[in-house]
Amino acid sequence: MSHIHELNGKKYVIEFLDDLYIQGWGLEEELYQGQSDFQKVDIVKTKYLGNMLLNDNLVMTSEKDEFCYHEMIAHVPLFTHPNPRKVLIIGGGDGGTAREVLRHKSVEKCVMVEIDPLVIEACREHLKITSCELDNERLELRVEDGIKYIAETNEVFDVVLIDSTDPIGPGAPLFGAEFYKNIKKHLSVQSIVVSQAENAWSHSENQKSLLSILSNDFKWVGLYNYSNITYPGGLWSFSWASDNLHPIKDFNSDKVKASELSFKYYNEGIHTASFQLPQFFYNQLQDFLKL
Repeated sequence: MSHIHELNGKKYVIEFLDDLYIQGWGLEEELYQGQSDFQKVDIVKTKYLGNMLLNDNLVMTSEKDEFCYHEMIAHVPLFTHPNPRKVLIIGGGDGGTAREVLRHKSVEKCVMVEIDPLVIEACREHLKITSCELDNERLELRVEDGIKYIAETNEVFDVVLIDSTDPIGPGAPLFGAEFYKNIKKHLSVQSIVVSQAENAWSHSENQKSLLSILSNDFKWVGLYNYSNITYPGGLWSFSWASDNLHPIKDFNSDKVKASELSFKYYNEGIHTASFQLPQFFYNQLQDFLKL
């Protein structure tokens, strides 16, 4: 189904969450349309959220609130790790996660593996707010399958960030047990794995599946939350997995102050508060939370 619909003579970008939920935004202009080997890629200009990336008619990010997602996936693990030098990003073709990772001076090398060159191309042209560091000399940008990469690489990483789409299409294998077993083979002694972990309103079964997989391989496993105005339901999660770094016990808020970095969403209070989950999370997921 097309993502552009007309209502009362005005055009809107509409997103459908299966047959459960719809949301939409006033359209100003269609900026980019493409079909890759993996998915349909669109960038539109909306009246409220600015430029917006859609893959297969599902919203990935927008100019207005992209910082909520990108700051939280990156800074929570990077400020917990005592000295993150090598970071791997699987996915993240818009570039926003790499942008935030590379703000950390300790990071000597960031490898980003994105399967779809069309996403990178579209965002370089129309989402410069997120793609602005894709030519950074500390970034190794690889256009290939992240599943294959992690199975074959000899690299070892301090922090791994799974910046994936929903568990459909090219993002589906990034929620599998074999993938995470391969990741664990390429972790340094002190290491953290953070993944895009859906939302508890409509994807609780996906959260259970992901946390169950992580619980089999890691000591510390849990979720932390963030909110934005783009994703359905508003309250979304990242998963945390580590054998030796606890996101609160090993977090030193002085590192945040000493960094002298400025943020739009993340701060030392949000860091710890994001791990305090609403009670319905515990009711649904208590067997899998180990923080």
